[in-house]
Amino acid sequence: MISILGVTRKNRFSPNHVGNDAAIFNEVILKLNEKGASVEICNEDEFLSLSTIKQDNILTMGRTKTLVKKLQSLQSTGTYVLNSGFGIENCYRKNMTLKLLEGGVPYPKSIVISTVADIQSIFEKLKGKGVWIKRGDFHAIHKEDVTFAGSLKEAQHILNEYALRGIKEAVISEHLAGDLLKFYAVRGTAFFYYFYPYEHNHHKYDLYEQINDEVVHFPFDLENLKEVANRAAEVLDVHIYGGDVIIDANGDFHIIDLNDWPSFAPCRAEAAEAIAQMVYHKFTEKNHNAERTS
Repeated sequence: MISILGVTRKNRFSPNHVGNDAAIFNEVILKLNEKGASVEICNEDEFLSLSTIKQDNILTMGRTKTLVKKLQSLQSTGTYVLNSGFGIENCYRKNMTLKLLEGGVPYPKSIVISTVADIQSIFEKLKGKGVWIKRGDFHAIHKEDVTFAGSLKEAQHILNEYALRGIKEAVISEHLAGDLLKFYAVRGTAFFYYFYPYEHNHHKYDLYEQINDEVVHFPFDLENLKEVANRAAEVLDVHIYGGDVIIDANGDFHIIDLNDWPSFAPCRAEAAEAIAQMVYHKFTEKNHNAERTS
C-alpha cells in the first residue's frame, strides 16, 4: 500500500480561492483513497511541527517558505514530494521569470529591479501602453502584488509602496495586447483545460479586461500551447500546475504566469482524477524502483 502525507494550503496563500483550493485537494485525496492509497492529512503548521515524517511520499499544496525548505531537505534524503519543494520555489515570481526566460519559454520582456531603485530607464525601455509590476519574492497574495502602471509616476509610486511593505525586488514586465487565456494542466498526462476568464465572471481579472478590452478569440495552435505549457512545467519542475497566457492577433502567445497547484475550479472533477492518477503512478513507480535497488 502506498502511504502518503497530504499537506493542505494556508488560507492566506489562496487569495479568492480558499474554498476551491480545499475542494480540489480533498477530491484528489478521496480518489487516492479509492485507488488503495493510505493518506494522512495535516496543515502547514502541523507539518512544520513534525520532528519525523513516517511517510516516504508527500503530496502538498503548501507554500510557506519554511515549509518549502523542509520539503527540499526531505527530498534530498529520499522522500518523494509532489509538487516538488524546488518546483514550488521556482514558481516564486522572480525565480519563475528568470527560469522561463533562460529556458526559452515565450514570456514577456521582463527585468528584475530593486524596489528602492529609480524605475525610469526600465519603464522607458519596456513601456508601450504601460508596464506590469509584480512582487518578486513570492506569489501574489494581495491584489496589489500584480499591478499595471500606465505612467512613469504611477510605476515609481507602486515600486515605492512595495519597498514600504518590505518587498525587496520586483519584476517589471512589458504589457502585451491580446486575448487573456487561463489554463490548467497535469504534467505527463493528456489533461489540459483552458478558458477565457473574462467570460466566466472571474473577478480577479476585471482590471485586466479594462486594460486589454474584450476577448476577440484570436485563433491559435492549441497543441503548440500544450507543448509550451508542458515545457514551462518541466523548466520549473512542477507536475500540478496552471497559468495565464496572452494570445495576440497573429496567434502568437506568451505565458505571463505559471502557478504550482491552482484551484482547477471550472474543471475540478476531471482534474482531480488526472492528478490522482499521476500522483499514484509516480509514487508507485518510485516505490518499485526503491525496492529493486534495495
